[in-house]
Amino acid sequence: MIEATDLVGAMTTDEKVDLLTGQGMWRTHGVERLGLPALVMTDGTYGVRYSISQIDEKQEAGVDLDAFLATVNRKANDVEIAWGSMKPATCFPNGSSLACSWDVELARAMGEALGVECRAMGVDVLLGPGVNIRRTPLAGRAYEYFSEDPIVTGELAAAMINGLQGQGVGASIKHFACNNSEVERTSMDSIVDMRALREIYLRGFEIAIGKSDPWTVMSAYNRLNGEQAAESHWLLTTVLREDWGYRGLVMSDWHGIKDRPASLWAGNDLDMPQSRTRRDELLEAVNAGTVSLESLDTACIRIVELVRRSEAGRAVKPKPLDHDAHHRLARKLAGESIVLLKNEGAVLPLAAERLKSLAIIGPSAIEAVIQGSGCATTSPTRVDQPLAEIQAFAGDCEVRHFPGTGSPEALAAALAGAREADVAVVFVNTEVGWDGEGSDRSTLALAEGQDALISAVALVNPRTVVVVASPDAVEMPWVADVPAVLATFFSGQAMGGAVADILFGKVNPSGKLTTSFTRSMRQIPGYLTYPGENGRHVYSEGLFVGYRSHDTLQTELLFPFGHGIGYSGFAYSDLVLDRDTLRDGETVSLRFKLTNTGAVAGRETTQVYVLHGKPRVSRPAHELKAFIKTDVAPGETVDLTLALAADDLRYYDPARECWILDTDDIIVEIAASSRDIRLQAPLKTRSRVGRFREITWDTQPGIILATPIAHAAFRGFIAERMEISEDDAEHILQHCASSFLGMATTLDRRLRQRITREEVQPLLDRINADIRAWEQQPGD
Repeated sequence: MIEATDLVGAMTTDEKVDLLTGQGMWRTHGVERLGLPALVMTDGTYGVRYSISQIDEKQEAGVDLDAFLATVNRKANDVEIAWGSMKPATCFPNGSSLACSWDVELARAMGEALGVECRAMGVDVLLGPGVNIRRTPLAGRAYEYFSEDPIVTGELAAAMINGLQGQGVGASIKHFACNNSEVERTSMDSIVDMRALREIYLRGFEIAIGKSDPWTVMSAYNRLNGEQAAESHWLLTTVLREDWGYRGLVMSDWHGIKDRPASLWAGNDLDMPQSRTRRDELLEAVNAGTVSLESLDTACIRIVELVRRSEAGRAVKPKPLDHDAHHRLARKLAGESIVLLKNEGAVLPLAAERLKSLAIIGPSAIEAVIQGSGCATTSPTRVDQPLAEIQAFAGDCEVRHFPGTGSPEALAAALAGAREADVAVVFVNTEVGWDGEGSDRSTLALAEGQDALISAVALVNPRTVVVVASPDAVEMPWVADVPAVLATFFSGQAMGGAVADILFGKVNPSGKLTTSFTRSMRQIPGYLTYPGENGRHVYSEGLFVGYRSHDTLQTELLFPFGHGIGYSGFAYSDLVLDRDTLRDGETVSLRFKLTNTGAVAGRETTQVYVLHGKPRVSRPAHELKAFIKTDVAPGETVDLTLALAADDLRYYDPARECWILDTDDIIVEIAASSRDIRLQAPLKTRSRVGRFREITWDTQPGIILATPIAHAAFRGFIAERMEISEDDAEHILQHCASSFLGMATTLDRRLRQRITREEVQPLLDRINADIRAWEQQPGD
């Protein structure tokens, strides 16, 4: 096989430029004379969206006017209007649903299934998963994303990518970075401070890329701190390639590049989809010498290497496609992901043999709400109807359905039916169409009239169960009035069956929230600066995203991050750490016991948080650092072991541009949610790195005196400079300790001693060099 460099060397400039430009909507260009094939890619963060007209018929990018106008008001169920005739594919739980499983093995299994379906359709690269942080539950594409936390996001994304790529299909992790809102998404400038950027918004990408090596990374539409993300050398080269060591291909989001030559220099290799305008701009820049042949060849080599990976993937015999098996997997995934938020009085599970009648209320019990709108929308192979699935479990129990909405008569009928039933199950959802790409939600409320419907039903039947389908968190003004609430998020085509499994106890619910449910929109961190203005969106909450804000401020929530209950109870005990002090490069092992105190087998997601003591920099009260999901039989006690690496406890120092382990006395927390801490143990973290700040011309004397190396150096300098003893120099330093000015300025002001910058700079350089040398020495 010809080496990639030799193959690129044999190409003409026109062929190279074509190679870096999409062909139609979903293909790359090949170079037929050199035996380099084109690749096929398509969307799908939770299902393969295969457009027959755009892929098989090689329809060019763009549509005619009539077709365009037909797509303007498309909804989630109108996918054929938007994308033409679609091949059916399994619609798995969407990201915000799947993540609630907290199960990396299930995520891997879903990735494998997606890979099998891609192989069957001839798709080489699947454009997913989406791993942006769910900074606000209003975000239009929040349903595609995993969590408000980067650890959950990164771990689940890595598992899904490994499953997908294990089937010989490349992933495209997206959208890099800070695509956290759909408001003016191609031009809005996300203004994010460096610590929040590194510790929150880039961290999930970093974890996933490090653990799965996705074949491609997709750059985001938005600007980031003043630069178009698709044209940011800092983001695509400095961070992605130099800091993280990524060697794969970077592609643009569709029409996400505004300056093609600039994007290539930044590290954005492939421009998607086909654009003659941008292609010609690149060719002109190459011919003019403003884009170097070296950067052109480097990008082309990455394309060739991607094709080689795909060819190797195609050579692997795929697993047979079995849509029925994939539907069963979708049902299992949904069952593991649906969150039982509340179950007062053990209303659930339902025992059909003890029920005479059930009232099933709401239109979505018939027309299930299973997915969001936009590019990720999948044409499902089949859809479970919740009502039919409930009837299958009900036996001799009478099951009646009432729409409940649309007219006063429909509401009256629903209330009459609920009053007569043993249990009322109300299916509700957010407004369909405001849950997807291109628009953020404007409210956390359910669709019009549904909050009132729940309240009315609860008044006539104290055994009311509410099943909520939503892209992200919703407000629940009625939550105190109902005993049981299930959150399905968008659980995919098998949602109806999974809900029935949980309602009747076939499945013991084990999903837990990966986002916080606030009582109102005003409690969302960053609410006051959302969605930005004049093209700038300031992430004013900084590090304090989601539970990091709520738990630090002790906000009164509906349901906290990590919350979810089941039909079992779990007890935690006997936490032991294998060390009391953790230093750079070390790992601490956590051992504890988990007991199922219930009467049925269950699965528990244990979360590990770190509670900061007196950190040197601003940090949230506590932060998730690890998690594990465990099967436990009734009455069984299992021994669990988790590891925390010192690297995972670091913070990012923008001044030094590096990660630093704090010197702090922290608490390791074993928890059932961020507000349900079951076990605690102390742990010291010790590192010399970053313990002392850099000393500059205007560093205040108090800081200098608190830095032993600087303290001694200034004492010696003053003694020599003023021809006095070191004891007298120490007295001078102590006299200056309270000054709010720099040391040199303080000596001038208080003792009329004029010291120039030229005199002090060698001293400052020596101090800072000695501090760096001291940091590298062993010891605390």
